[in-house]
Amino acid sequence: MRLLERKPDGDLVFREYTDKDVPAYAILSHTWLANNNEEVNFQDVEAGTGKGKSKAGWEKIQFCADKAAADNLRYLWIDTCCIDKKNVVELQEAINSMFRWYQNAAKCYVYLSDVLTTKRKLSDQLLDYSWESAFRESRWFKRGWTLQELLAPRSVEFFSRDRKRLGDKRTLERQIHEVTKIAILALRGKPLSQFDVGERLLWAENRQTTREEDKAYSMLGIFDIQMPLLYGEGEEKALKRLRREIGKPSNSTDIKHQSSHSLTGSSGLEIDLADHLPYAAEAPFNSYTKQHEPNCLPNTRVDLLQTIYKWADGQDERCLFWLNGLAGTGKSTIARTVARNYFEQKRLGASFFFSRGGGDVGHAGKFVTSIALQLASSVPCLDQYICDAIKERRDLASQSLRDQWQQLVLRPLSKLSGSGGQLPYVLVVDALDECDNDKDIRIIVHLLAEAQSIKTVRVRIFLTSRPEVPVRNGFVEVPDGEHRDFVLHNISPPIVDHDIRTFLEYSFELITKERSLAAGWPGQEIIKRLVHSASGLFIWAATACRFIREGKRFAAKRLNIILENSSIDINAAEKHLNEIYSTVLRNCISPGYSNEEAEELVSMLKSLLGSIVTLLSPLSTQSLSKLLSTAQDDIDQTLDDLHAILSIPEDPTLPLRLHHPSFRDFLFEKARCEEFWVNEKQAHQVLADRCMQLMSTSLKQDICGVDTPGMLVVDAERSRIEQSLPSEVQYACRYWTDHVQKSGTQLRDNGQVHVFLQEHLLHWLEALGWMGKISDGIYAIAALESFVSVSKSSSLGQVLTNSADSLIIARVSGASSTTRSGSCCTIGRRLSRLRSRRIAVRLCSHRH
Repeated sequence: MRLLERKPDGDLVFREYTDKDVPAYAILSHTWLANNNEEVNFQDVEAGTGKGKSKAGWEKIQFCADKAAADNLRYLWIDTCCIDKKNVVELQEAINSMFRWYQNAAKCYVYLSDVLTTKRKLSDQLLDYSWESAFRESRWFKRGWTLQELLAPRSVEFFSRDRKRLGDKRTLERQIHEVTKIAILALRGKPLSQFDVGERLLWAENRQTTREEDKAYSMLGIFDIQMPLLYGEGEEKALKRLRREIGKPSNSTDIKHQSSHSLTGSSGLEIDLADHLPYAAEAPFNSYTKQHEPNCLPNTRVDLLQTIYKWADGQDERCLFWLNGLAGTGKSTIARTVARNYFEQKRLGASFFFSRGGGDVGHAGKFVTSIALQLASSVPCLDQYICDAIKERRDLASQSLRDQWQQLVLRPLSKLSGSGGQLPYVLVVDALDECDNDKDIRIIVHLLAEAQSIKTVRVRIFLTSRPEVPVRNGFVEVPDGEHRDFVLHNISPPIVDHDIRTFLEYSFELITKERSLAAGWPGQEIIKRLVHSASGLFIWAATACRFIREGKRFAAKRLNIILENSSIDINAAEKHLNEIYSTVLRNCISPGYSNEEAEELVSMLKSLLGSIVTLLSPLSTQSLSKLLSTAQDDIDQTLDDLHAILSIPEDPTLPLRLHHPSFRDFLFEKARCEEFWVNEKQAHQVLADRCMQLMSTSLKQDICGVDTPGMLVVDAERSRIEQSLPSEVQYACRYWTDHVQKSGTQLRDNGQVHVFLQEHLLHWLEALGWMGKISDGIYAIAALESFVSVSKSSSLGQVLTNSADSLIIARVSGASSTTRSGSCCTIGRRLSRLRSRRIAVRLCSHRH
């Protein structure tokens, strides 16, 4: 191991040590500069520190050396310069040893170059301000290598760019946990081998590395494995090798509960669950996209949470708890709190949070398979029984929800050998009413109630939804003795008002600190008025606070706007929600605008918001701009005042989302939103038109430019596919037929759909093949066939039924050859129905 020694004169020199004689040393964790040439490297130090001191990266090295000296440490290790990266053998050894090097360090200093504890005012005087928001947003938390640098050392101290100590891993435990979702016990030093593989992978999900292979290599220490580094192999192959190493017998302690790796069934057959069980990545309560969603504040929802926990932990025979409530009453926040509680107890079996317009979480297609994959990770020994089910029926993922539930959930759980005293596993299903198919909603209610039949292990299912007709109809056929109901909006108003008051006081305290307002602002009388205006709706209070907070220097002015527009004599909760949404929207229109300018802005708002709430899967503003053929600046400026109702990431490549689905309901009901009303069918028509226009200009034969008809998708570089098929084009390919059907448009000969299919059908299918969504295209064609038959559009119908020409579809089958064998059979049957028998045979036999 090569360390830097600080000499008495302050110079730094290298010293080499074997593993047995390494002295006590400090280690630095940091983010590399955008320009790597400004980092002090091995050659700089080797030549003498004079050269390195001229580089921007010297400040970090000097900081580490000074801190180590203050802690009576003579030696230090810094990755930028203590590794000779031109020596391939040394680099391999260093990366495979790095976790151990951080683990053995006497001190680990985290240097946060993007966090300051002082802020310069115009007067050039310095003013202390809260650094916590900058700490939470620091780029350091997003690095791939951060994970091991945070977990491996016993002592981790955090410092700002101006060298101020912010705290350590224990004092900042809550903030670190909330930002990273890493289990608190892991932060406290519990051996990582005692955490499921699936859980550890979630900690690393969506982290960023400069070299794509490092997404795998940075996790070597987390799983206590070593493997050769092959830079240039790409992210997917590196991760595949990592999974193979994790699954080896020597790591048997780790593979007990994994979710997305090769597992061995009781028959000894190795099966990759992730390849056989389609998974909705955003379904779990703690998915990356939900990391900023709130839980219940302390001292709120106390009685209700105690009721839920008593039911889940007690001897109540009813396995299903249905919490129903009106829009905005806080159901999802309660569901997240319940899920978090049992997750930290290692008793959360699975969670699925539905969200209409959220892509995979907007429908039931991946509901059971996502639950099964999480259960395989959470429940000891269950993985082998799920593997056995897949071995028996490789096409389980294409079967009915009932058959999937029986084979992948009920039967495996029934094979477990439990004990009567074992505490139950909890499943959390949130916002079932957000599922886009009423029939699926009713089926899911029945399936959840069937958990009552499991006798070997105790299972509790916590379900939330609005009291919509499909959910209520589902419960009609479930015996009362199998479910417990709790009506959220029937809770005593004083209790709800107390919780909303607590939330408002907490939120205003944050705003007060951020804006340096007077302590106690805005006062108890104002908070009392706001509690009354909320009328029991947490979403009203949350939207109001976001609206005020986003006003920044005009926070007090925005508070007055809300107070002036709140009709405190109205008791109807929905009217209060209408008022807050209308207030936010009208605030976008400056009083200084002319009538013509105001009308233009309202039109732009309706058009843009109409598209956003109608999307069937979230898109970033960057992708939305290209899909709608609207300038990025126009979208950004239009949305700038809408952070109270939309979650708009600073990064334009990340998807924007609704804070709450009630805003979609608001826009689609003319009586509620007046001038901002969006015609839902017209909005679908606009998106259908834009999808077809985008595909017409983007799709072409051999779109990925591989010039090899037989190439498999797994052998193609993911970056090539994403570059050829960016997010907006992939969205258009997947959802254009859904928008056509939801628009209610009558299809006709020589219409837009007819022309598109004549010119681009095969290009579209090829694109779906590269995306791994070829089955979506087959089902879409079948749906359009039935749609056309109703419209009696004979020429268009002919295009659909005779278009799957054998020679060109053969290319699609090659591009889509990562399709699972079970799905291939289904696709083959679909193609047979479309009069493409020869292709069906080829597609079905391609992987068999």
